[in-house]
Amino acid sequence: MLNSPIVSIVDDDHAVRTSIANLVRSMGWQPQVFESAEAFLHSGQIDATACLISDVQMPGISGPDMQLRLIEQSRVLPIIFITAFPNDALKSQVISNGALDMFTKPLDIAAILHRIELVLGTAGSTVA
Repeated sequence: MLNSPIVSIVDDDHAVRTSIANLVRSMGWQPQVFESAEAFLHSGQIDATACLISDVQMPGISGPDMQLRLIEQSRVLPIIFITAFPNDALKSQVISNGALDMFTKPLDIAAILHRIELVLGTAGSTVA
């Protein structure tokens, strides 16, 4: 798993972070979990991250605000947003800023995995 792509997960909900991390690990990828946008931004893991999954609404810096900070730093990452509070205007905004998609909780696991596979170039392959 040392050479496997890193999928960073940013969510203030421990259960969500753990569930997504377990799913990512089961696919053969390496999860890195962060309880806040601030923790991710200061982690030193930005450049190593192959795909970022982030909650939209979190205490402190929100997911979309984190996306803007990354853009300001010229760090463009494939981002998948997740939210319990869907909002079409916000979805349009984050996608126009480069996000891959926004999924509503409860999550469609198959759709999220497909998005990650497309980003990592593993769609259609099997993971041992």
